[in-house]
Amino acid sequence: MTQSVIHYALHLVVPILFAYLFVPKKLWKVYVIFLLAMIIDLDHLLANPVFDPTRCSINFHPLHSYWAVGVYGCLTIFKKTRIIGFALFWHIVVDFIDCQMM
Repeated sequence: MTQSVIHYALHLVVPILFAYLFVPKKLWKVYVIFLLAMIIDLDHLLANPVFDPTRCSINFHPLHSYWAVGVYGCLTIFKKTRIIGFALFWHIVVDFIDCQMM
């Protein structure tokens, strides 16, 4: 249970703190982008079973693969895609932390 609380707090609370500290004028826009970054979890639908609490998603699901993380990192380079890149990269960091807690 503690692992789930930490996982979802990192997905839901830290992004709003990030937005508040780094882009307070666009707080809600940035927060929504971070929330929308969770759409990459749709790749879990390709797995069987769809949800396995003992499975690490890093490099198991296509949108959680190392090459995808490289793309997310590249998105942070360009101003127009920087927030999206940070949001997707943060999602991977949270999932990595989750894997370490298993």
